[in-house]
Amino acid sequence: MPKIYDRAYFDKWYRHPDHTVASPAELRRKVAMVVAQAEYYLGRQVRSVLDVGCGEGVWRAPLLKLRPGLLYQGLDASEYAVARYGRARNIGLARFGQLEYLRFDQRFDVIVCTDVLHYLKPAEIRAGLSGISDMLEGVAFLEVFTSKDGVDGDMDGFHSRAPSWYLKAFNDAGLMPCGSHCYLGPRLERRVAALERAQLV
Repeated sequence: MPKIYDRAYFDKWYRHPDHTVASPAELRRKVAMVVAQAEYYLGRQVRSVLDVGCGEGVWRAPLLKLRPGLLYQGLDASEYAVARYGRARNIGLARFGQLEYLRFDQRFDVIVCTDVLHYLKPAEIRAGLSGISDMLEGVAFLEVFTSKDGVDGDMDGFHSRAPSWYLKAFNDAGLMPCGSHCYLGPRLERRVAALERAQLV
């Protein structure tokens, strides 16, 4: 039976004290780190963010607090999240694999995809990564947990893959690891020294 990402799901994994694994303070630090990393490589302030698998759009508020006026575009496969927050938080309905074909009027300085890929099948991951690579101007934050990690939270449908599997998939899409779940898009390749990369594949 497929998982349903309804209000009960988000209440359990994002708000209930017995299940939630991330605090608001941790989220703010994570957002600040990603913005700083992107701005270092872009050489300017971040102006646009695409948040794939954004759920209720929790990255939006801390991003806008750091960079007022920033364009935030969220995407999620949850009909509940889009119906409830789509208009107010600019969230559209889409699955990760649809990024193979889905395009916007501009590229994005930052593309976020957190706690999503380890629930997807390989074909959907590869399809979506091709779109991320094409739409990425700066840094992608792809937070993924592997067979080498101690994982807390929702284990229903979790695929325990080796780190090397993801590194190969990211490399095949033209994404270069630079540490802390951050990956540089192909347009930044000339600005990166070899030892800045977290791992040469």
